[in-house]
Amino acid sequence: MENNESFIPYVGKIIDIRQETPDVKTFSVVGLDGKKLFEHIPGQCAMLIVPGVGESMISITSSPTLETHMEFSIKKCGMLTDYLHSLEVGDEITVRGPYGNHFPVETELKGKNLLFIAGGIGLAPLRSVINYCRHYRDRYGKIDIVYGSRSKDDLVDYQEIINEWCKEDGLNVHLTIDREQEGWDGHVGFVPNFVKELGFDTNKTAIICGPPIMIKFTLAGLQELGFERTQVYTTMELKMKCGLGKCGRCNIGSKYVCKDGPVFRFDELDELPEEYE
Repeated sequence: MENNESFIPYVGKIIDIRQETPDVKTFSVVGLDGKKLFEHIPGQCAMLIVPGVGESMISITSSPTLETHMEFSIKKCGMLTDYLHSLEVGDEITVRGPYGNHFPVETELKGKNLLFIAGGIGLAPLRSVINYCRHYRDRYGKIDIVYGSRSKDDLVDYQEIINEWCKEDGLNVHLTIDREQEGWDGHVGFVPNFVKELGFDTNKTAIICGPPIMIKFTLAGLQELGFERTQVYTTMELKMKCGLGKCGRCNIGSKYVCKDGPVFRFDELDELPEEYE
């Protein structure tokens, strides 16, 4: 489907729902014509709309290389997401997009060793980039993924991680959970500390997404390892509101996340949002 106006909504149909964790579902959506709603680049977002209930900016979880449909991983955390979690296969949903800039997959990231660091639902925006890099594997160097959550049950896309990512040459996955859990024989501890324990060298470009507190301490840990702010990217789509830069609620210093982001390299930000300090 083609539409040059990102603020004109599409009506989509849900063709599949995966229960990722107790409070996260991944929705597969196509247009009413059975085709992909629109094209995007990793890091871009879409506005999911339920008339009479609300609308919310959601990262596009699927890679652009998935040609049949789009995927959105949604955490149940409010009125709109509660409603979305009640939907079933065959139900319709309204979508606008794509919004925002994107990760520089064809410029700054090309040819680089990549370090993806995610916490909880923060894996959802990075999954689009990771699977894009997997699809075009020869364009990128070594890939490391550090991912953690509260428990094994809260690891999003766990089956894909175990059955696909962990088995791929040149891709190293490092999983951790916050506290010991019966049946878990992997690493236990918080993501920022795990990153420092792994002691990555600085010949990598890092991409971080997760709760603000995780991003704050992970960035500090990377800097302790010798990474420069010019080597670290993040996405701040959680601060996006209207998507057009008109409501003024998404500013970070002189930047507006809706217009200038949501993807930023850390040296591009004049200041970090209050919750990251």
